[in-house]
Amino acid sequence: MSRTDGSPYAPHTDAETAAMLDAIGVDDEEALFDIPDAVAFDGEFGIEPRGERDIRAECSRLFDRNDDLTEFLGRGHYGHYVPSVVDHLSDRAEFLTSYTQYQPEISQGFLQALFEYQSILVELTGLEVANCSMYDAATALGEAATLADRVRSTSGDVVLVPEQLREGKRAVLENYCAGAGLTVESYSMDDGNADVDALSERADSDVVMVYAENPTVRGCVEERLAAIGDVADDAEALFALGSDVVSLAVLQEPASVGADVVVGEAGALGIPTAYGMGLGIFACSDDFIRQVPGRLVGASEDARGDRAFTLTLQTREQHIRKERATSNICTNQAWVALRAAIHAATLGPDGLVDLANDCVREAAALAERIDEIVGAAAPVHDRHHVREFAVRVDQPAAAVAEDLEAEGFAVHVIGEHLLQVCVTDLNAARTDALVAAVEEVI
Repeated sequence: MSRTDGSPYAPHTDAETAAMLDAIGVDDEEALFDIPDAVAFDGEFGIEPRGERDIRAECSRLFDRNDDLTEFLGRGHYGHYVPSVVDHLSDRAEFLTSYTQYQPEISQGFLQALFEYQSILVELTGLEVANCSMYDAATALGEAATLADRVRSTSGDVVLVPEQLREGKRAVLENYCAGAGLTVESYSMDDGNADVDALSERADSDVVMVYAENPTVRGCVEERLAAIGDVADDAEALFALGSDVVSLAVLQEPASVGADVVVGEAGALGIPTAYGMGLGIFACSDDFIRQVPGRLVGASEDARGDRAFTLTLQTREQHIRKERATSNICTNQAWVALRAAIHAATLGPDGLVDLANDCVREAAALAERIDEIVGAAAPVHDRHHVREFAVRVDQPAAAVAEDLEAEGFAVHVIGEHLLQVCVTDLNAARTDALVAAVEEVI
């Protein structure tokens, strides 16, 4: 059987391809694409061949052009020191060459590592089920909304989120909701926390999910989580809570405040800050196990009665449920989840708690020092904080941030006179210099 040029695995014969092109009225496959000549491949890459030494030297010259900034940035992207053991173990060839662990007979080691990752999330959240294949916190939130739409008996179509929500996260959620016929609305905040009274007034039968964060996008510890859970329950809506793996070590256990689903970032462990790459948390109660997106690794027994691991549940559309799929999440986040699990195991329970407590103490100490500077007030919200806090400055915040950048420090601008500062174990040694720079520029 003759095949068209290209992949030998293409399923169509030349005759079949010609019949399809004829049916749509074009002469060849190239007519289906509108590629400008300026970017079309003409058979030559135009890249001069060079040796390894020359390429390394060129890369070094390019990297030297980067600004030497100490980042005090957060808002969902957090950098913590990653122990070298994480690199050494995760870079083993059997992990790097693995794709999805479809064949349990040759993937027991990796499947066990993912099972342990899920177990860590279960212990941190108090919920019974956790998966290992969400892209990031934003897509996990979108998946929570579509899950709520499937499992709630209410006829509602409104997803309520806090008005102070990271812009990119809300944009992804709205993208998910648009396809599911859902609408995203905001409820007001009160001094960095949810305005529970306003939320209660808004949450009625048209609400399918209530979302809250702990800590909030401004680093505040949400103090009335149980009350938010009660509001969601009274409205027969699903209660979704956003957090991250480090914060969960010291904050209220989500299950204890009535959370049905926990979403957020696990990438705070195991990977450097990438401002884009992440690893989403998705944990929920056992009631929704058949609606969980992605994959679940489960423990079972092999033919000899020995403990074994396998992909127990796969809800993706690609090869399992097709049109009955609950999600189109198809990526393999396994390697990133492996790194998060290694990092968490290296810290141990006590070490993870110590790291989270340091995030609370360092933020409080830095805010107190900035508050002593004339022309600045911190923290803006009279709350406990994890890692980050808002700072009010008398001068325009954008100008202050620009001056701080010239001094070698990067902070967020979140309002006309509001900055946001995030401190972790990676930049804590530079807080003295940051305070001095803030004092100088304002």
